[in-house]
Amino acid sequence: MDKKTFIVPHDFTAVADIALEHAIATAKILDAKILVLHLVNKEKNIAEAEVELQKIINKNEASGVELVPNIRVGNIFDDIGEFAAENKAELIFMGTHGAHGWQHLTGSHALKVITNSSVPFIVVQEKGIKATGYDDIVVPMDLNKETKQKLAIVANLAVYFKSRVHVITPDESDEYLRHQIKANILFANKFFSEKGIEITTTIAPSSGFDKEVVKLAVKCDADLIAIMNLNRNNFLGVITATYEQYIITNDAKIPALVVNPIEGPYGTSFMFG
Repeated sequence: MDKKTFIVPHDFTAVADIALEHAIATAKILDAKILVLHLVNKEKNIAEAEVELQKIINKNEASGVELVPNIRVGNIFDDIGEFAAENKAELIFMGTHGAHGWQHLTGSHALKVITNSSVPFIVVQEKGIKATGYDDIVVPMDLNKETKQKLAIVANLAVYFKSRVHVITPDESDEYLRHQIKANILFANKFFSEKGIEITTTIAPSSGFDKEVVKLAVKCDADLIAIMNLNRNNFLGVITATYEQYIITNDAKIPALVVNPIEGPYGTSFMFG
């Protein structure tokens, strides 16, 4: 049986080291290999990049996780997604930061990279992973039907890390929408409880919902916030590109699991199958 494959795009910055740290911790639990990818814009830069990338591989050799260096000529917006598809990757761990790496992976650019790939991303800032991994995961659920798709991925991570899941939904004044929200909460409770995952549910004001999500994550010392990326679609609802950027660059520096919508039933596991 083939090993699961994770990808870490690495631009030789400190935040990319932290993304690799997250990937290694997860790979240990799931017995996955990690492809460490560096992109250069010209072939003449390959030799120098190979030396730097090998240093990173050597530095993490003691982790016991299989790390495979990869250099590619290209750009972050097209080639990370392509590389992930070619290698049938299950997760991409990516650091996001200000303009101090040549790749300039700020929030909006990170979102563009994510949108160009069908693989789920864990986007990290300058915050390492606990020894116990992702103990608490916050899961915002709005009324977009795609939102349920991420539950399978969250559940798989939660089972492996023995995580607690904290579902948060926006309060709605409209009675029909309130009914839909209640139905979503019931669905989530049943979905996670059947898998033996501890779950809490919170209803928060719909105004400033993004801030309410981060507030809850801080309150329960969450290690991950799981959101859908609906950026490629023009849906009306709570989650917008601004929302996504706010979550992946949140001030508490809590990592974000970002899932792109996939055609197919929400009950299907898109990862760790």
